[in-house]
Amino acid sequence: MLTLVSLATLATLAALANAASAADDNRRCLECHGQAHIAELNPVERLAMVGTWLDVDSAPPEAGQQSDYQLRGDEPELRPGLFITPEALAGSVHEGLTCVECHQDAAQLPHAPRLELRMCATSCHEREAEAYPTGTHFEALEAGDPLAPTCASCHGGHQILGVGERQSPQHRLNSIFLCSECHERHMKDTPSGYTPRSHIEAYFKSAHGQAVVEDGLIAAPTCVDCHNAHAVHPVSDPRSAVNHSRVYETCGSCHVGILSIYETSTHGILVAEGNDEAPVCTDCHTAHEIVPPDEVAFKLASSDRCGHCHTEREVHYEETFHGKALRLGRANVAACHDCHGHHDILPVSNPESRLYGEHKLRTCQACHPKATAKFTQYIAHADHTDKRHHPVLYWTYIIMTSIVVGTFAFFGLHTALWFGRSGALYIRDRKAFRAAKINAAQDEERFVRFRPFERFLHVLVMTSFLLLVATGMPLKFYDTHWAKVMVSYMGGQDAAAQLHRLGAIVTFLYFALHIGAMIRAGFENRSKYKDPGSGRYSVRRFLGVLFGPDLPYPHLQDLKDWWAHQKWFFGRGKQPSFDKWTYWEKFDYMAVFWGVTVIGLSGLVMWFPEASTRILPGWVINVALIVHSDEALLAAGFIFTFHFFNVHFRLEKFPIDSVIFSGKISKTEMLHERKRWYERLEREGRLDSMRSKQDEWGQWRKVVHPLGYLAFGTGLVLLAMIVYAMGSRLLFGGH
Repeated sequence: MLTLVSLATLATLAALANAASAADDNRRCLECHGQAHIAELNPVERLAMVGTWLDVDSAPPEAGQQSDYQLRGDEPELRPGLFITPEALAGSVHEGLTCVECHQDAAQLPHAPRLELRMCATSCHEREAEAYPTGTHFEALEAGDPLAPTCASCHGGHQILGVGERQSPQHRLNSIFLCSECHERHMKDTPSGYTPRSHIEAYFKSAHGQAVVEDGLIAAPTCVDCHNAHAVHPVSDPRSAVNHSRVYETCGSCHVGILSIYETSTHGILVAEGNDEAPVCTDCHTAHEIVPPDEVAFKLASSDRCGHCHTEREVHYEETFHGKALRLGRANVAACHDCHGHHDILPVSNPESRLYGEHKLRTCQACHPKATAKFTQYIAHADHTDKRHHPVLYWTYIIMTSIVVGTFAFFGLHTALWFGRSGALYIRDRKAFRAAKINAAQDEERFVRFRPFERFLHVLVMTSFLLLVATGMPLKFYDTHWAKVMVSYMGGQDAAAQLHRLGAIVTFLYFALHIGAMIRAGFENRSKYKDPGSGRYSVRRFLGVLFGPDLPYPHLQDLKDWWAHQKWFFGRGKQPSFDKWTYWEKFDYMAVFWGVTVIGLSGLVMWFPEASTRILPGWVINVALIVHSDEALLAAGFIFTFHFFNVHFRLEKFPIDSVIFSGKISKTEMLHERKRWYERLEREGRLDSMRSKQDEWGQWRKVVHPLGYLAFGTGLVLLAMIVYAMGSRLLFGGH
């Protein structure tokens, strides 16, 4: 113990002796530099100071030698850095050194007005001195860049602290601010829009930067861990630690376990073979914007990053529900790495792959715990245009596209002809046209066309349909800006999906109520199905009632009505009169049956994929997506264009036909458009029973009309967004 104390004492005394000796050696320098006014001397005065012979230990130079010290005209007016306090080195790692050990060209007095900038290239820092001249910082210095980093600008001038000391600018918690301050001042935006400073901002927001700045973790990587401290090279330089061929090893110096996994993966093997296209850490995680993999932002960006290399696969992935929902910000759906792995990515043919054999079922069960073997037949990167590999999807797509295009073409022409004919009549005799419209609206003799129950069902149809379109179309047109805005206002894609399912439940509800009402009416009117002669039930009489004029089911007369209407469009016949239901109304009615069945069943498959694939193969989910998407587009487009025109936006009905809200139709309108119905009711003696006994519509008009206009306006806005999205895809390409 005594020996240790003695050694410590001797070391302390030696340090004090060295410090005292250094102080003596520095006293001569401080005779000038220790005077505060030296910082305020002008260039002439500073020249006079260095021109005075002060070295008493040697003979003065021969006459004329000092004439080399002359002003050049570019000297700064003031030099504050010339003033050095006696305590300048106190606490510094250089506390025991003399001035001239660093400023060697100042050892002889008088010295030159300009000393060489010391680069610490001495025996003290040989390794660093050899590394610094190989990097870009030294190149900038040689090029005359005034902001080029030097030893002093990074470590300090005289009061240099040890790298491990908390107050040192090179301490791990401080160095990032030192680097960022210089790069923020020095790096400028380029004409192409590249902003170097964005890297600095990104780092501070990244997992690495947050660990240093907020959590104070000195183990977290700083600038020098990745870019080196002295031999800083561009990323393109093979010597750089962040060069494509070396960056995974640099990251692996901290992430040792991940490195060992990555090196055995497909990507790691390709990099080791020298493949410049193979992904490395920075391709997936980026260099500075590193986000923790458990955060939503990482998952949302994953498909784009994988898509840089796997473009075709990524395009087809985005056409699936997973891809669309992910693009709209929903994180609880499968991204690329959820199925293929993170660092352990292997070919599907590799027995160790997550998608090989039984491994695939376990991978699917991570998100779908009740999935069965049939569920794995779902095609994650389905291409419905690939007839060879996916014939079922191809023909489903062709059939659905044909239905959509055919329906729009037929009714588009029908609407154009009708609008043209109505316009011609309006132009020919505007006064008579307006008078007929006013008479129909003001006629107080009205008949019941829709019962309260039917009007209630229509409200359910209207509200649920708007909700379904508003929450479903953003998913179909996920790549548009308006889709992302709408989903964000709904509270995210997950919330939009819940609202969509609510709309589906309401749809199933009104459909069930309508079917139940039909069954009840059929039972109550069962006497009509009996043959008057035999008193027995007759199938023929049942079909006669079912397809009779009181129910909206197709009949041969509808074809005749359609043909008469076409003749009127071209001025080849008089305007036809219809019964209770027109042919276009019957089409609308039957379309609901078709739509609810097709959209409903396909929607249930996607809503409950695990249950569906207990019986059906997994690729049925892919078929359901195509059918559901295209049929929904057809329904939305048809309702917001042709249905709106046929019912509300015709010139004789514009701006609204309130019959579905009031349930009443005026006698004038009935005789003009549905004369056959009026005459049939009159023949059957039922006209008076259909006559409206009281009219409460006037009380409800002010409430219902605004709601109707709101529904129309919402539908038209949705239509405009759909047309814009479809037009963008057709004109500028896209999914």
